[in-house]
Amino acid sequence: MPVDGNNLPKFYYIHKPKGSPAFEYKGVDPTGPLPRSVDFALMPQAESDHFRALVFGDPQVNDETEMGYYEHDIISELRGVKDVAFGLSMGDMVQKELPQHKRYAEITGEVGVPWYNVIGNHDLNHDCGEDSLNHETFEATFGPVDYSFNYGRAHFIVLNDNLYPYPAIRRGQRPGLRNGLRPSQLEFIRNDLRYVDTGSLVVLAFHCPINIIGPGSIDDAVRRQYFEILRAYPHVFNLCAHTHQLDQNFYTGKDGWNGVQAYHELDCGATCGNWYSGMVNENGFLEGMMSNGTPRGYLYLNISGNRYTADYKVAGKPADYQIRLYHRKVLTPVWWDGRGLVYANFFMGYKDSKVDCRIDDGAWKPMKYSVEADPYYLAQNVRWDEADTLFRGRRPTEAADCKHLWTAPLPCTLGVGTHRIEVRATDMFGRTYVQTSTYRIENPK
Repeated sequence: MPVDGNNLPKFYYIHKPKGSPAFEYKGVDPTGPLPRSVDFALMPQAESDHFRALVFGDPQVNDETEMGYYEHDIISELRGVKDVAFGLSMGDMVQKELPQHKRYAEITGEVGVPWYNVIGNHDLNHDCGEDSLNHETFEATFGPVDYSFNYGRAHFIVLNDNLYPYPAIRRGQRPGLRNGLRPSQLEFIRNDLRYVDTGSLVVLAFHCPINIIGPGSIDDAVRRQYFEILRAYPHVFNLCAHTHQLDQNFYTGKDGWNGVQAYHELDCGATCGNWYSGMVNENGFLEGMMSNGTPRGYLYLNISGNRYTADYKVAGKPADYQIRLYHRKVLTPVWWDGRGLVYANFFMGYKDSKVDCRIDDGAWKPMKYSVEADPYYLAQNVRWDEADTLFRGRRPTEAADCKHLWTAPLPCTLGVGTHRIEVRATDMFGRTYVQTSTYRIENPK
């Protein structure tokens, strides 16, 4: 399909004769009367069933400085990227200043591939007054918030799952934000899938995960209706963002999903990391992390027929950097002073991942899965807290529990000298990654 100067696909016609209402941020200009015909040209394009796409979670720029980090750290290493069919941003392109949508689109367009966008809660018109009007400014730059398209044998469905303003749940509570799906959207999915072969890969894309717990969560009954619509499709996959944490969620019968295999939801994390916090190095690169210790980055979604894999790419690092190790650097051979653990943050891992460790050329032993704050992230915050001068950058928020963290003991009885740590981890697609480090054993002085 055709794209504009910023590589935004032009697959729609907006019909708003009087334009958008007068909100704080400008929406769609008046379009005038409906033309006699609205035509969409079909252009031939070679589309392989084997392709890859780029996926960004939450760019969420707040000002020109953060727009600069987004351009310098993320976009600069992707300009002119080869063998990518298109890109997809998973919402929250900006923090609150909606006119920045246009600058975000200009910078992202420099990647050089067609770029689709999902609306996030920070992209809404918060003075809209009614849910049907919460996307007027977004629409002016990016077009519709609910749409679908095909590429190869894959079918993509993009939805606005931000319900705003949502009626108060309790007396005295103000209307607010809730994530969920409207009856019209369930009808859209149902009707849309009538034209999609059940052997196709169906990729759902919306901003908020469907497992958010609490008053802002998707209604359980609505989730079950949604799952029922998709049940006939054995190859289904869900992309989301919003949490600023790279995570993987799996839904089964207890959650209302009765498909052939577990429903897989991949939370893509955030290209902004922990809202552009962290230290800025001598090259102007923001060494930021998400609150679960995952470094800033983005995803490659690889599709082959009706199968998929996903690769997380850490910004500024080699593609095979998939595990970060954290441990004491020096131990003593005295057991009460030589105790230590090695922590492995396997970015694309989940609780059932196979993660092993060995020291020197010893036997591989399984590491212990642990849900806790990443100690490397905690250590960075301690650096900020104990410093008596300001670093360049901004202190990150407090740590969140990491759901892809493993531990193993570091032995202190192997003899004085340097010892090699080797960790290997296998992702859900069967690919194995290895990360190494070293530590020393020294006699106490």
